[in-house]
Amino acid sequence: MKRTPTLENISTKLQRIAMLARTAPQMAIRTLAHHIDVDLLHVAYQRTRKDGAAGVDGQTAADFAANREASLQSLLDRFKSGTYLAPPVRRVEIPKADGTMRPIGIPTFEDKVLQRAVTMVLNAVYEQDFLACSYGFRPGRSAHQALQALWDAVMKMGGGWMLELDIRHFFDSVDHGHLRAILDRRVRDGVIRRMIDKWLKAGVQVEGKLLHFETGTPQGGVISPLIANAYLHEVLDVWFEQEVRPRLDGSASLIRYADDAVMIFEREADAKRVMAVLAKRFARYGLTLHPTKTRLIDFRRPARKGERGSFDFLGFTHFWGRSRRGYWVVQRKTMSSRFGRALKRVVEWCRFNRHRSVAEQHSSLVRKLRGHYNYYGITGNSRSLGRFRDEVRRAWRKWLDRRSNSKPMRWDRYVLLLKRYPLPPPRIVHSSVNAT
Repeated sequence: MKRTPTLENISTKLQRIAMLARTAPQMAIRTLAHHIDVDLLHVAYQRTRKDGAAGVDGQTAADFAANREASLQSLLDRFKSGTYLAPPVRRVEIPKADGTMRPIGIPTFEDKVLQRAVTMVLNAVYEQDFLACSYGFRPGRSAHQALQALWDAVMKMGGGWMLELDIRHFFDSVDHGHLRAILDRRVRDGVIRRMIDKWLKAGVQVEGKLLHFETGTPQGGVISPLIANAYLHEVLDVWFEQEVRPRLDGSASLIRYADDAVMIFEREADAKRVMAVLAKRFARYGLTLHPTKTRLIDFRRPARKGERGSFDFLGFTHFWGRSRRGYWVVQRKTMSSRFGRALKRVVEWCRFNRHRSVAEQHSSLVRKLRGHYNYYGITGNSRSLGRFRDEVRRAWRKWLDRRSNSKPMRWDRYVLLLKRYPLPPPRIVHSSVNAT
């Protein structure tokens, strides 16, 4: 009977890679591909989403699973022999909140599995190098940890000067030459590096036309976040910690989540000095800062009521407010744009699903509200959560009232319906005891 590979079985192998990388932080590792075997591909397959759209080959997760053992072995053989051809990514566009379109890349299913396997091995190496200021797309780290770290840094400093960074089209702008040089410092395994080059050169299929780009990470690829973190680790994190901070007169902190980053400075002069050289630093690596969205904000603790700066980070607006005991503290609320975007999605869902049974609609709305609370349910944000629930409740009534062949939904009737099908109340999921 064949043993079923599990993440626990694979962990020992990944731990050995991590130990090697940790004990030799300056060494470029030349042998990694041999760690990718059928067992690791099995685990990569288990961790790959099965509900995504098919790529350019039309193969679904179900198609792959129908002959999984043979498919994984074939994938491994082609990867090791160098005959695997990275397929182009199928691009589709979805509407954004501002009316523009966002391009989404859809790799083939087997490409997702292979990228997942390579990412697992590379993560074991790079997790030994990445700094504490980086939170995005890393094992055991989350956006809420980044938010808490930012809150702690600002409160410890007593406020200061906040520098918001906005990188224009970061994932489309990563310079392949600089990326290869950055990867050379840590990973020189020929099989893996050739595979990464194939993904970088695979191109994008748009309406039947194949397009190739000289910059950017693999669109929609599982490996893209790791590549992005390795790139910004060199461009921003190491530079800030090793070159910037030692030259400052006051204290400073950097918090980065993927390509979203903020810096907090104790002194205005330090903040202005860093802002003056920031664009040049990024331009050296082919990146451009947005001229208006990259800005310096006076975020010192207010001396009087009404003097309050604010900034946005990871879906929340951060501002100074009074705690229950009357002290100035940093408070967070859902960004207005995120609030409107989330509400618009629910309203549209109510509109197009109003003919489903009330029980079905209720079940879906409960899941949507709980999903909203799971991210935005942080200490101090109860008011925004409550308002969101109220707006969802109004939208539900509005579209129930527009069901064909039904009488208008009077409010008293709707109240009775809500007693039978209650919407979940706001819930604080991520609690910070000291935040209020």
